[in-house]
Amino acid sequence: MNLPPLLMLCIAMLAFAANSLLCRLALGVWAMDPVSFTSLRIVSGALLLAVLHIARGGVRHWRFEPLSALALYAYAILFSLAYVSLPAGTGALLLFSAVQLTMLSVAIARGERPSALAWTGFGAAVLGVVVLLKPGLAMPAPAAAAMMLGAGVAWGVYTLRGARGHDPVAATTWNFVAAAPLAVIVSLSGLSTVSLNAPGIVAALASGMGASALGYVVWYRVLPRLTGTLAATAQLSVPLLAAVGGALLLHEPLGLRLAISSVLILGGIALVVRARQRR
Repeated sequence: MNLPPLLMLCIAMLAFAANSLLCRLALGVWAMDPVSFTSLRIVSGALLLAVLHIARGGVRHWRFEPLSALALYAYAILFSLAYVSLPAGTGALLLFSAVQLTMLSVAIARGERPSALAWTGFGAAVLGVVVLLKPGLAMPAPAAAAMMLGAGVAWGVYTLRGARGHDPVAATTWNFVAAAPLAVIVSLSGLSTVSLNAPGIVAALASGMGASALGYVVWYRVLPRLTGTLAATAQLSVPLLAAVGGALLLHEPLGLRLAISSVLILGGIALVVRARQRR
């Protein structure tokens, strides 16, 4: 993949934002059930990643890590369940803030001592989440918000575990492959009412193979060619892209509460990123 790094970065960020939009379309507009959406997303992503992995050198670097696979599935199913009622921008903002705050909290627990600038950013991000979830007319559904925060924690754990490997594309492939049987078992268990339709299935496959599988491949390909600051701050665009996409495609409102919390959360995380890069 010889595309310019900036173009690859834009493709990856658009893919990550597209996951929120595709999920909202499938669940909110086409009334597909979240368990089936999750299963199709993971299984289709696993199949494409496996094909790409074999094409780049065969089956290698196999490491079955059940905790990583479980964290991946927990993220995906909570993500889908939350998007039954959350707007795309609100969901992406909650997800992103939970991921970043989880990773920073783990770093602190492991002995990292943040600077005053990092603590300021951390406090601003937490305040932004409080503003977003404060009871009121524009408050998101509490259960859905809690599930999206849980999805962010699961993705943060998954990311931290994956950071220890030397081949993130291979690790992502095997984790998707390992999570696929779990997704199928949950789908066949009858825990939810199955609701399938052609548009929803297409959205789930696009999310799995396009926004997830190919999005992650592009991201991990371009990541070594970026500075740490650029890689971290570029991800701040994902909630904004999801919010704008939700407004344009799904006619979701861009309210004052979302705007204020976005400034606090994304600005706070940007301060944390800046402080850690200084160190």
